[in-house]
Amino acid sequence: MKSIRILSTVTALLTPIVAAAQAPKVGPAHGAVLVVGGGSLGPEVLGKFIELAGGPDALIVDVPTAGGDSVYPADWQGTRSLKAAGAKHVVVLHTTDKKLADTDSFTAVLSRAGGVWFEGGRQWHLVDSYAGTKTEKAFHDVLARGGVVGGSSAGASILASYLLRGAREGNTVIMAPGYEEGFGFLRGVAIDQHVVARERLADLADSLLPRHPELLGISEDEGTAWLVRGDTGEIIGRNKAFVYGGREPNDPGKPFLTLYPGDRFDLSARRVLHRANAESAVSYSFIDSLFGAGARGAAATVLVARNGKVLVNRSYGIPPQARYMPTTSVPNFALGGLSAGFDAMAALIAAREGKLSLDEPIGTQAGATTVREYLTMQSWPDSGRQLAELVARRTGTPFTQLVTRRIFTPIGAHRTIVGSDGLLQSNVDELYRWELGLENYRDFAADSLPATDGSSDVRQLPMRAGWRADSYRGVTRYAEYGTPSGRRNAFVRIPESKATIIILTDSDAVDARALADAITDRLLSAGK
Repeated sequence: MKSIRILSTVTALLTPIVAAAQAPKVGPAHGAVLVVGGGSLGPEVLGKFIELAGGPDALIVDVPTAGGDSVYPADWQGTRSLKAAGAKHVVVLHTTDKKLADTDSFTAVLSRAGGVWFEGGRQWHLVDSYAGTKTEKAFHDVLARGGVVGGSSAGASILASYLLRGAREGNTVIMAPGYEEGFGFLRGVAIDQHVVARERLADLADSLLPRHPELLGISEDEGTAWLVRGDTGEIIGRNKAFVYGGREPNDPGKPFLTLYPGDRFDLSARRVLHRANAESAVSYSFIDSLFGAGARGAAATVLVARNGKVLVNRSYGIPPQARYMPTTSVPNFALGGLSAGFDAMAALIAAREGKLSLDEPIGTQAGATTVREYLTMQSWPDSGRQLAELVARRTGTPFTQLVTRRIFTPIGAHRTIVGSDGLLQSNVDELYRWELGLENYRDFAADSLPATDGSSDVRQLPMRAGWRADSYRGVTRYAEYGTPSGRRNAFVRIPESKATIIILTDSDAVDARALADAITDRLLSAGK
């Protein structure tokens, strides 16, 4: 008995020491923090936030204060994205009165919340309204109960202990006296956002870290997020994230280390924990061997993804770009036949809204091809020009404006360019956004709308409209190529395993189809 009492005493003494040693140094001890880079968000981000909050039935508190308005109604438009992603109970919490924010009555709703979401705008509004109040403490209490706290754009930067771009004068001021302290859900960290879309990649290295080398700088592009539990951050979403001040070598010639969806990073040790590519047979050495021989000196980029994880994101023959911009985002390539999917989606949107019939002939001559037939053709002889012109006439909207507003904006494609002839220029990073959008059709046309032309298969067409469909090694494959012979570019989708291969080059001498087939063989043979 005496030995048992001694053991119990020792255990009691050691428990707080062990717990302290295991306690996260940067991230939350309980719950999760979701840091989002702004822009359009897909269900891979908002759906995860709702899941972490406790599911669709959980209470989510939406904080729009950074937007700068004096009043936000209960159904203001910012709540729609959360509701569209499945949240059933979203409550708006807002005040510009710091005294009110320091009352129990104002914070009462937070005691029932599973998640808190900070909207974008200007960071200083959040500081002026909530810093040091009972409301700020109640935000932390949600996290301590195992909930989730997240935010996008300004709502992301406020999550850090050091606040970036908090100046009243404008968001180009990186450090602002009086507005340098965030809410501290992540400690010893500064957070930037919109970094690729707004070409901000140099800012953390140039401005903040020379004066605060003790800080860890993290950032993420639009539609992309750090999901932080404890000291582990996992990248999810549509593009890249970046680390400044880590303890591993930076990317060659750059002041940061790039992370991709599926990668995990230890925010305390400041080291990569896991690369998504490590579990794939499609290694960078394999891709290098393919493009060293197959690209024949052409400028080329390639992206390979599976199950939301980016396995390869690589460029060849492209010089460094200004302000450290990724060479997979800049420059654009002419898409050629890869434009067909965008053109087809524009036609489907017009059909869903009753402005175009799928059984309408495209030309005026007798026996002309109908829109439906055109959309399922293996190749379009006029590269989509007639379809683009017809859609513009029927909708009364210039084709470039329609595609930009209804397709590019929902997926967050800022650099993709469309011509009135239906031909596009883009890059592999934005085409991956397009792929994620295709997996969630309601991004482009509300699926509650009836099929106004009377057809029964409008909902099924997006998967194949503008794409060549076949069976490859026993799985269904959808593909587009830069030329009818499979040269220059390739975009291959295997929905069964959510696998995507995108290849863009500047030369018809490149057999893009053969390169894509070789990558597909690796993906399918490995089963990973």
